[in-house]
Amino acid sequence: MPSAFTHLDLYCERLGPGFWAEPLNAMSNGGFVIAAWLAWRLAGSLPGRTPRTTHLLIGLLATIGVGSFLFHTLAVTWAMWADVIPIFLYQLLFLVLYLGQVARVKPLPCLGWVALFFAVSWCFAALPTQWLNGSLSYGSAFVFVAGMAAYHWRSGRREPLVLALATLLFALSLTCRSLDMQVCNWLNTGTHPLWHLLNAGVLYLCTRALLLNEGRR
Repeated sequence: MPSAFTHLDLYCERLGPGFWAEPLNAMSNGGFVIAAWLAWRLAGSLPGRTPRTTHLLIGLLATIGVGSFLFHTLAVTWAMWADVIPIFLYQLLFLVLYLGQVARVKPLPCLGWVALFFAVSWCFAALPTQWLNGSLSYGSAFVFVAGMAAYHWRSGRREPLVLALATLLFALSLTCRSLDMQVCNWLNTGTHPLWHLLNAGVLYLCTRALLLNEGRR
């Protein structure tokens, strides 16, 4: 079993154990911080007071950038968890907030949707990790964002196509993540930095959909 300080070499750009061995992978995480700043600015520009839980979601968006930066610079096991955990917490909190504050789903059905999310996540996690370079671990998130995009459009929410755009960007970002090692022979930086930048756009659009449609005091 690997220790917390086991070195990991998982991406095309990394050629050694150095701190700056993945410069583009590391710096592209600034996209998440920018996305969080834009979401925070949007929250402040809207009438009424943003719920604290939504501020927590925006904070998680920034934390994703920090955790991923640590992983792509230190490249050890504990930093991988610093990368993965904020991503999962953002997914879970966004699902709960969208269901409760936008779709107005009652607590018990909301709990059922969360249980379904865990079940679908488990199903994707059970697939071989080498498929699509591990991108299938985000399969449940893609399925749920696509489903919420359909609901968001059909229910006539503000900016009804914002989650549809997020779904499209998500598909592109997953493609970039999946191709990272495949293109390594002729593109030594890989495509993982594009995953970061596009995914930052996905999370901003998801947060925007929540901010524009949630109940505000």
